[in-house]
Amino acid sequence: MKTALLGYGRMGKTIESIATQRGHEIVLKIGRNNTDEMTPENLRKANVAIDFSLPDTAFANITACLRAGVPVVSGTTGWLDDFAEAQRLCEAEKGAFFYASNFSVGVNIFMQINERLAELMSGQSAYRVGMTEIHHTRKLDAPSGTAITLAEQILEKNERLQGYTLDDKEAENRIKIDSIREGDVPGTHLIEYASETDSLEIKHTAHGRKGFALGAVLAAEWLVGKAGNFGMKDMLRF
Repeated sequence: MKTALLGYGRMGKTIESIATQRGHEIVLKIGRNNTDEMTPENLRKANVAIDFSLPDTAFANITACLRAGVPVVSGTTGWLDDFAEAQRLCEAEKGAFFYASNFSVGVNIFMQINERLAELMSGQSAYRVGMTEIHHTRKLDAPSGTAITLAEQILEKNERLQGYTLDDKEAENRIKIDSIREGDVPGTHLIEYASETDSLEIKHTAHGRKGFALGAVLAAEWLVGKAGNFGMKDMLRF
């Protein structure tokens, strides 16, 4: 599989290592200093593109791939105001677009647990739900894309809640998310249901970037030859 890497920071380099170990060829690497090389001609040298860039470039990267007829996998977060437009463009171009806020298989199993727990707790008004997410100091968006996905799952199952917030003053009837940026933490997400009598917690802790990178490469392998908008549930058949 010939692969284009859009974003060549730590995550891009980890994806490169795993992809080459799995026998794939990296034919294009786009970082901050060579964005002029991301032309349709160069993109078309690849069977698939993997985007782990920055929030302000992700939508443009995805658009360029879809218009060039190149399937694209994106794990960049913080750009989702344009997500519906990316999906519409994918359909219009009859292309292939795979997005996930988190490519870790463990996190996606955690999401399934979160969804089921939210359903079980939806009628338990004595419990307040809160969330803590911890990432490295280079992560620009807060809350994390994974935290937003987890919150949206809870909101879908619990009609008493009216959204999520980072502000303590707005926490009434909302999911309070504490976003912490420290050190080189790959990613930790904790969800707590607390009442006066007890607390219930579920937690996922990443030990490094390899799980995210492997998931992105697996998604790219899975996407080649397909058309449509996809996510981890499609690949993992949840």
